[in-house]
Amino acid sequence: MVDPGAEARDKWDRIYGAADPETLPEPARVLMENAHLLPRAGTALDLASGLGGNALCLARQGLTTRAFDLSTEAIARLKAWADRWNLSINAEVRDVVLDPPPKAAFDVVVVSRFLERSLTDAITGALRPGGLLYYQTYTLEKATPAGPANPDYLLAPGELLTLFAGLRPVVYREEGLLGDLTRGFRNQALLVARKI
Repeated sequence: MVDPGAEARDKWDRIYGAADPETLPEPARVLMENAHLLPRAGTALDLASGLGGNALCLARQGLTTRAFDLSTEAIARLKAWADRWNLSINAEVRDVVLDPPPKAAFDVVVVSRFLERSLTDAITGALRPGGLLYYQTYTLEKATPAGPANPDYLLAPGELLTLFAGLRPVVYREEGLLGDLTRGFRNQALLVARKI
C-alpha cells in the first residue's frame, strides 16, 4: 500500500534534519504576544508542530501538552528538547489530514505556518467550550517573498476570520500591504479566538 503522506514526510524530514540541533525552536508570534491569555491549567495541542516551539512554550506555561506532526525528524527533535528541559510533552508522528485531532479534547490549540482548509471544522471541534485557538500563517498579500509560493497555502485577505467564523475573535492582526511596508507585521495573519 502506498503511503499518501510519504512524499511530504520525506520533504519535511529533510528540512528539519538540516536545522541546527542547538537552536531552540521559537514559538509563533501569536503565542508569544498573547501567552497572557492562556488558561492556568488544561490541555493544549500544537497542531502540525514542526520542531515544537509552540509545544515547548505551552508546556513551560504548565499546560498538559500534545504535539502532532507528519515529520519523524521534527518529532524526534521535539522529544529531545522536551527531555533536555524536563518538560512533559506527548509528541507523536501523525498525519493530521488523515487523522485529525479528537473532538472536545483541548483547552488550547495552536497552529502556525500551516494551512489545510479541510481541517477547519476538526480544529474548531477539537476545542472544548471556552477553549482558545491561536492561529498564525502566511497570506497572499506579501511585502516580501516569505513563506510558500503556492496560493493553496496562503490566506486571502480576511480569510482567517472567515474560516473560524464560529469562534469569537479575541485578537486579530493582518496588515497586508498598507502603509510603510518596511515596518509592522507583514506577510502573515494571526488570530486568537474563543469557542463559546
